[in-house]
Amino acid sequence: MNWISNYVRPRINSIFSRRETPENLWTKCEECGTMLFHREVSENLNVCTNCGHHMHITPRDRFKALFDGGVYSEVKVPAPTPDPLHFRDQKKYPDRLRAAQKQTGETEAMLVASGDIGRTPIVACAQDFSFMAGSMGMYVGNAIIAAAEEAVKLKRPLVLFSAAGGARMQEGILSLMQMPRTTVAVQMLKEAGLPYIVVLTHPTTGGVTASYAMLGDVHIAEPNALICFAGPRVIEQTIREKLPEGFQRAEYLLDHGMLDRVTPRTELREELITIVRMLMGLPPAVRGDLPPPADLPHELSPEPEAEAAPAPPPAAKKG
Repeated sequence: MNWISNYVRPRINSIFSRRETPENLWTKCEECGTMLFHREVSENLNVCTNCGHHMHITPRDRFKALFDGGVYSEVKVPAPTPDPLHFRDQKKYPDRLRAAQKQTGETEAMLVASGDIGRTPIVACAQDFSFMAGSMGMYVGNAIIAAAEEAVKLKRPLVLFSAAGGARMQEGILSLMQMPRTTVAVQMLKEAGLPYIVVLTHPTTGGVTASYAMLGDVHIAEPNALICFAGPRVIEQTIREKLPEGFQRAEYLLDHGMLDRVTPRTELREELITIVRMLMGLPPAVRGDLPPPADLPHELSPEPEAEAAPAPPPAAKKG
């Protein structure tokens, strides 16, 4: 055993080596460019603490912050026929699905759950934009139908969080058929006398906007969310005119009567509790009696000795 190489050298290296900060401790806001400590972003529901920009949030993190104590039960969604058209562009459709599943850890682009918010039982479903842009395929159609059937069976209101780039091109006409299918599912809720509340998040576009995303009894949007059928650039190129400032953003649609509210994500839970209880004919919730949501899990656990956020990484030099 070489005492110098096996003990002395590693000991010296551990004392004098520079301790670097992991890159994923910091998140850069796309809107204002501020470097944000990961724990602050997580505790603020992925909303920038400097400018209020709403970043992407996964359905599971959204549900943990929405339901009492972060406790909810997943609703099983029937699996559709995989790759019914044997579609291939640059990649095979099954390969794209497997890549999205590996990246997100989810089976598909929508999660359905049931639980309580403010001791009020609901059924909720949320789209994951990071899964193939939250595109509406047969699974998403099955998920909305399963959510509506669960809501009717349990006599609960349905809350849907939309986030999608539109229909899924790899499923062709079968994807477009989800528009009438989901419309029938929404009609089931109306016939049962149950509220259907839609929360439109950034972005909600295409066939999703043209179907279930705009059929709610109440429409709420997160700030500055893009909500449209065709995108602003497509419209500008078609009509050859400059569009108004903020066109198709949540605040613009609110001013023109297409939305009921624009509510920040950090205030959304309390607003949903108020609306759901009002539509279900329940007495208003007592603020001090509401059970809190669960804290969002941190991707990285802070080190015991590091109580404050470390210094942000230096800005890259130009040139």
